[in-house]
Amino acid sequence: MAILGIDPGTQKAGYAVIEEGAAAPLAVGITALEDLPAAIAGLMQTYSISAVALGRGTHADAVRALLEDVGAPIHLIDERETTLRARALYFADNPPRGWRRLIPLGMQLPPRPVDDYAAVLIARRFLALQR
Repeated sequence: MAILGIDPGTQKAGYAVIEEGAAAPLAVGITALEDLPAAIAGLMQTYSISAVALGRGTHADAVRALLEDVGAPIHLIDERETTLRARALYFADNPPRGWRRLIPLGMQLPPRPVDDYAAVLIARRFLALQR
């Protein structure tokens, strides 16, 4: 069962396709909101997605309107603390190198947006709620 997680934002959205029991996501990315329907349509053709887990953030309603014809049920999921946890997940996958190793991770920001990591966490939270 593949789940599509989406972290909605004001101008962009992170997405991730995960499968229950898989260690790594099948697909991740960040796209502009206007390009999101096309990106999701491509993912729907590539993977057999059974549900969409959409983060219940400030812009969830706008993103949900974009995804009306997605072809899978859309579930609103609490996205509290996903950004902080996404940063931690990013640094677990990409540990700082050089002099940055000396700075505590809590004081560092990733060098790129982590919306895709937040989408992974939203999808995992959905799977945890289904158990």
